[in-house]
Amino acid sequence: MERKKVTIDSEKYPEEIASFLKGTDVYDSSCSEEARVYYIERKPGYFLKESETGTLKAEYLMHDYFHKIGLTSPVVLYRSKTEKDYLITELVPGEDCTHKIYLDEPERLCDTIAAALRGLHDMPIDGCPISNRTDSYVRSVLNGYAGGKYESELFEGLWEFKSDQEAWGYVREGMSMLETDTLIHGDYCLPNIMLDDWKLSGFIDLVNGGVCDRHIDILWGIWTLKYNLGTGKYTERFIDAYGRECVDTHKLRCIAAMEMFGG
Repeated sequence: MERKKVTIDSEKYPEEIASFLKGTDVYDSSCSEEARVYYIERKPGYFLKESETGTLKAEYLMHDYFHKIGLTSPVVLYRSKTEKDYLITELVPGEDCTHKIYLDEPERLCDTIAAALRGLHDMPIDGCPISNRTDSYVRSVLNGYAGGKYESELFEGLWEFKSDQEAWGYVREGMSMLETDTLIHGDYCLPNIMLDDWKLSGFIDLVNGGVCDRHIDILWGIWTLKYNLGTGKYTERFIDAYGRECVDTHKLRCIAAMEMFGG
């Protein structure tokens, strides 16, 4: 995770947020336009995420839940103000899976993240605050289709379609196949998986988490290996390490089509 040292005017923040920013170094580690993320170098280490009002509530709920089941760091503070949402979480130990130490051992990395995902998916779903992530997922796909969104090259070399209409045919079929029976991360990519000397220390960026279909995470697990390692040769190894008996490859293709429209 890249961090660039920045100067923050703490006086522009609510006092409870400003108290974390005063008298310490702050680094920008943002990776999207939708939210700003700052690393606060105050022991044991904290991350401050700020975004538009109302946009961080789901992430707060899921991060807090994942902490309760031992899969991430504690939430220190969540506030929804008129101007912005603020979320402060404690640092998860270790490095994310894009670190060179992990990328240099691709087979071990593949097996490690597959086993971590299976462990997540085997967790009970009772008490999850987002008990039906499927509904919002489907809405996102339908809204993307209505708005003309279609990322034809998103899964190049993995799942491809001759046209948007062919892909939409798979979407229509796949909608009825989606199950709401598994605790998922929702964005299961290498930057969101934290390892400490090859042992899982936690997950981050849980805004899309909740109870949904396991194949969404499996798809992104396959994609992230191809994207970050530059080859699709680990696809079958990942499926085997996860548990092939739990994977429907046709459903994966249907979900790939959904994601192209905005899942």
